[in-house]
Amino acid sequence: MRLLRLAKIFSVAHRHGIDQMLVEHEPSGRLAALCRFLHLWRRQDEPEAVRLRLFLESLGPIFVKFGQVLSTRRDLLPRDIADELAKLQDRVPPFPAEQVHAQIEAAYGRSAAEVFAEFDETPVASASVAQVHFARLRPENGGHAVAVKILRPAMEGVIAYDLGLLDALAGVLETVWSDGKRLKPREVVAEFAKYLYDELDLMREAANASQLRRNFKDSKLLLVPEVYWDFCSTSVMVMDRMHGIPISHNAALVAAGVSLSELSRAGVEIFFTQVFRDGFFHADMHPGNIFVAVEGEDRGKYIALDFGIVGTLTDDDKNYLAQNFLAFFRRDYKRVAQAHVEAGWAPADTRVDEFEAAIRAVCEPIFDRPLHEISFGKVLLRLFQTSRRFNVEIQPQLVMLQKTLLNIEGLGRQLDPELDLWKTAKPFLERWM
Repeated sequence: MRLLRLAKIFSVAHRHGIDQMLVEHEPSGRLAALCRFLHLWRRQDEPEAVRLRLFLESLGPIFVKFGQVLSTRRDLLPRDIADELAKLQDRVPPFPAEQVHAQIEAAYGRSAAEVFAEFDETPVASASVAQVHFARLRPENGGHAVAVKILRPAMEGVIAYDLGLLDALAGVLETVWSDGKRLKPREVVAEFAKYLYDELDLMREAANASQLRRNFKDSKLLLVPEVYWDFCSTSVMVMDRMHGIPISHNAALVAAGVSLSELSRAGVEIFFTQVFRDGFFHADMHPGNIFVAVEGEDRGKYIALDFGIVGTLTDDDKNYLAQNFLAFFRRDYKRVAQAHVEAGWAPADTRVDEFEAAIRAVCEPIFDRPLHEISFGKVLLRLFQTSRRFNVEIQPQLVMLQKTLLNIEGLGRQLDPELDLWKTAKPFLERWM
C-alpha cells in the first residue's frame, strides 16, 4: 500500500513537472541534460510556483496543509512560491454529509437533530484537518446560533501515513536539490508534524480559544467566540457563530465604514499585547482566520477564529524579546548584541563589537521606510545567517513567533502599505516595560 501511494506521488509529480523542477536544480546539471536528451519531460506552460501548488492540491488534505505551512516560511522560500502556496488556505474539498453526521453521533451518542434545532449540512469552511458548519442549538440547550467544527474522519491514520511519505520525499529533496541542505526540508517536516498532531484534538483547540477569550475580555480591539463546553469533544467543537467580513476583503470593509489604517494599527497592538502581556498568542493569523466586525459597538474589532495553533512564551522570553525590540527600535545595536550574550544565546566569548556591526548591517537599511518597502522574510533570513556566523542558538519557542510576525507583515501590507510598524509598536513596548 505504501508503495502504491509513493507511486501515485511520483506520477502526480511527473504530471506537474515537479521532477523536472528538482532535477534542474541539481548542482552538476548533468542529470538535467540527460533527461532532456532522452525526452523524459513534456512541455510545461505553467510557472513553477503554480505547478507546485497544483501538485500538493492533487495529493490531498495533508499535503495541502503542508503547503499552507510552507507558505508562511517566507524566510526560506522564493516570493513567487510563497504567494502561490498561500492560495491553499481555503481550497480543500469538504467531506460528505453522511460522514459529518457519523462524526456527530460518535461524539454525542445521539443524532445531530437531537442536539441542534438547525444544522446546515453545507460547510461554511473546509480545511485540511476539519470543516465548519453553521447550526443552532435546541431551545433546551440554549438556542444559540453556533459554529460547529468537525474533525475529518480517520485523520490520525492518514496523517501518520502521509507524514512518513513526506519525510521520505524530504530526504530525497535534501540529496537532489542544490538548496536542500540549507533549507533542511526534513526539519521542516518534523516541525509540521508536531503542530499537525496538536490540531487533531479539538478539546485542546477549545481550551486555546477559551484562554484567548479570557485574556481579551472586554477588549476594544479583539473578539473571541465563546466555547460551549457541554458540546465539545476531541472530534467536535461548538462555539458562538461570529458575524463579520474577512480581513482580506478591503473594499467590503471600507464600504462598511471601517478605517483600514486604524485596523492595521490595532493589529500591531493586538499582536504585541498577546506576546508581551500574556505570553500566549494566536500563531495561525493568516487572512482566512481573521474577520472584522462591522455591526453596532463592535464595528472595527478583529474577530479571531481557528485556535488549533498557539504559541507560548516564558517571562524570561518576554523580557529578552522586549529588550531586543526596544533596543532595535532605538537603533541601539550594541544593546541587542549584549542581550544575546547575557541571555546565553550567544557564546560568552562573542566579540560584542563585531556582533553589533553585523546586526547594524542587517537592520539599518529598513528604518524610516513604510511597510511596503520592507520584507521581513529577507530581514529574518539575513538575521538567521548572522546568527549562524556568531553561533547563536536558535530558540525553538520563538519559531512560532517568527511565523506569526510574517503573518502580521502580510496583513499589514494588505491593510495599510504606508504603516510605520516601528513607530506604531515602540510606544506600546515602552509602556509595557
